[in-house]
Amino acid sequence: MPAVNPAKELVKENKAIIFSATYCPYCRKAKDVLKSTGAKFKIVEVDVEKKGNELRKGLYSLTGRTSVPAVFVHGKFIGGCNDGPGVVPLQKKGKLVPLLKEAGAL
Repeated sequence: MPAVNPAKELVKENKAIIFSATYCPYCRKAKDVLKSTGAKFKIVEVDVEKKGNELRKGLYSLTGRTSVPAVFVHGKFIGGCNDGPGVVPLQKKGKLVPLLKEAGAL
């Protein structure tokens, strides 16, 4: 039986989720943008979680990277703060709120 990917499980369980680190300014910005929409989303701070290293490994298997922030909406990776496309560019283009609404996070 394959090992459970804790990041994948959290993504499945939440309509919107951000994997973050408390010391990361890009994470703070991404969380602020998500909060400004009024969305309900889960925050997972990988630097304080007991399974932080496992979560980062899980993120790698989902996204090909271990960096944070990593934002998922409705199970889909939408990037970080400014990349992949990222919450800031999506918000500026008016695409973030519709994504969150479609996911049921708004």
